[in-house]
Amino acid sequence: MSALNPAKTDRIDVRASHAVKLLLQEAARASHKTVSEFLLDAGVIAANQALADRRHFQLDEAQWQAFEAALEQPVQIKPRLKQLLNEPGVLG
Repeated sequence: MSALNPAKTDRIDVRASHAVKLLLQEAARASHKTVSEFLLDAGVIAANQALADRRHFQLDEAQWQAFEAALEQPVQIKPRLKQLLNEPGVLG
């Protein structure tokens, strides 16, 4: 196995409705992939997109200075926010 294509040793099981299974099979065929390849590729892309904003921040010098300045600001008491957080919400 090469470093670019490591062995697949773990299994992921997914349950889906019949309609979703048919849709995935059709999309996989259209992409010239197996359903497993299609799901894995799509899942990796979605995971990277979901995590991108949490992993990497790119700021120019002015943005970095503004970010640091915001972090250095003293804490401000926000009475309306405190009230909101202490009130029961829609879900209880």
